[in-house]
Amino acid sequence: MSKLKDSANQLKTIFALASAPGKAGVAVVRVSGPDVRHVYNSITKHSTLPKERVMVNRSILHPSTKQLIDNALLVYFQQPRSFTAQDTLELHLHGGNAVVGATLKALASINGCRPAERGEFARRAFESHKLDLTQVEGLRDLVDAETEEQRKLALRQSSGAIRQQYDDMRIDIIHCLSIVEAVIDFGEDEQIEEGVLNEATEKVQKLITKIEKHLDDGRRGEILTSGIKLAIYGPPNAGKSTLLNHLARREAAIVSHLPGTTRDVIQVNLNLGGFPVIVSDTAGVRSTAHEIEQLGVERAIQVANQSDITLVVLDLPELLSSGELGVDLSNLSHQSIVLLNKVDMLTEPLSQTQSDDLKKLLHPLHKVFIGSVKHSFALQDFLDNLTNDIKTQFDFGVGEMPIITDARHRYHLNECLGFLKAFIDTPSDAPVEAAEELRYAALALGRVTGRVDVEDVLDALFAGFCIGK
Repeated sequence: MSKLKDSANQLKTIFALASAPGKAGVAVVRVSGPDVRHVYNSITKHSTLPKERVMVNRSILHPSTKQLIDNALLVYFQQPRSFTAQDTLELHLHGGNAVVGATLKALASINGCRPAERGEFARRAFESHKLDLTQVEGLRDLVDAETEEQRKLALRQSSGAIRQQYDDMRIDIIHCLSIVEAVIDFGEDEQIEEGVLNEATEKVQKLITKIEKHLDDGRRGEILTSGIKLAIYGPPNAGKSTLLNHLARREAAIVSHLPGTTRDVIQVNLNLGGFPVIVSDTAGVRSTAHEIEQLGVERAIQVANQSDITLVVLDLPELLSSGELGVDLSNLSHQSIVLLNKVDMLTEPLSQTQSDDLKKLLHPLHKVFIGSVKHSFALQDFLDNLTNDIKTQFDFGVGEMPIITDARHRYHLNECLGFLKAFIDTPSDAPVEAAEELRYAALALGRVTGRVDVEDVLDALFAGFCIGK
């Protein structure tokens, strides 16, 4: 009687393409699990695994037909000194689609072996305590990083630097908890000094100050990870879409002399000085009876208010002739950078009186620039200043990098802060209740690094990974 093939849940050895799909010079297929030795024996002529971390040349054969698939380089990583803490084999193949497809099909035919799910390699590393949850998130962000600043922040997080800060705070809370529990257990013992609870209270006060400082970081870590939102905002025909095309260095938006051409939000991802910036070109803001255009105006106001930076583009000749901005900027929730466009259409230079009038109209907006997006006049100075503003607002030195890079971190840190404040407010004659508040605070920080009660976030997190990572 032939042996039944194991079900998918019983197959502990996984495999996947770990490099990018598509034609390439080299493709890497990763195999990890308890049956790596059996896999190696099945696809090569050799019975003994190569030395650990030594690259060897092997012929890759189909397990059943023994037909040659490719000549490849293989590397073996022995448990627990591998990414997953399990035996791992990497196959460095020629990167043709046919070679990769035949290899994956051959691996799938081996009993005990199955294709990996999204993020399953990283999940095994987490479950084997090779990585904590912040490092897993950092690894994900490192793979997704598109700019230099994103790379630096993700690399720092994946190295464990952020985890260490959370662990240090959690250790301090546990130390305070041990003091309170000592008072509960030995409160009447003469060996417990008077005022010993003051030590715990002082340490918790310092922790509260420290956590409040982390929370008051302007969401820099989250913004840098997801991208800085910059909205181009202003009245119709001011040159907003032309500016977007200039920033994108392509025809990303339709440009027309007809007002109301842009009806919806157009987004372009840019790299400005190493920072990820999501630029949104919005509909021209004006009063209109056209229902579709009115929806575009409402969306423009909403996008501008939700942005991190609002770039207001105004028609300079129109502004000088009317003496009005042409758009209500009082509804914006933050200060803006203003570009007075179409300076090339002025018949004579600005007078001192005109400059003074403009300052009164635009006060107290952040910065004002004058130029022409059509002829790129003075735009380089404007872009340099915009980039510097972004750096000033979101840049940080190595010692100042935020420890909050995800909304999940902020939620649990706020949760911890609430419990610590509740501890401070607990009467001194209720040490049992005080101990419970500290215990909950420690659990909240533990959820950030993923060592306690995080099953509800694991599936969503690892589903965001590529296959093979």
